[in-house]
Amino acid sequence: MAIDPDNPVAQLCIEGMRAEGEGRLSDAKALFTRAWEASADDHDASMAAHYLARHQETESERFRWNAEALHRAESSGDERVREFLPSLLLNLGHSHEMLGAPEEARACYERAAAVLDTVTPGPYSDALRDGVERALARTA
Repeated sequence: MAIDPDNPVAQLCIEGMRAEGEGRLSDAKALFTRAWEASADDHDASMAAHYLARHQETESERFRWNAEALHRAESSGDERVREFLPSLLLNLGHSHEMLGAPEEARACYERAAAVLDTVTPGPYSDALRDGVERALARTA
């Protein structure tokens, strides 16, 4: 998902990622929560939910936010989510795994593998590909 630095929700997510990088996790969660609250459409909500999922205390809450992020991305009809979709599927698959649902996890990982070619080649796509390959191997 290309992050538009002029989008207010994206700005909050960028600030949240910066806070994460600096170890200010409660600030990061607060910024991602503000991004969620400021979301004007499914694209923005997907982005905010993706980052919020990382700051949940329980696996079930992480699952809920990962599922919400994917649902919003798929509902958006927005081409901008194309490059973000494999990551959303990988995260939702991991949530399924952590909740003891390996078949559902595998289905997410297979969907992620099927759309990896939509991601622009580079370090991000390489990391996604590696993550999907390792997840598929774990759930084989």
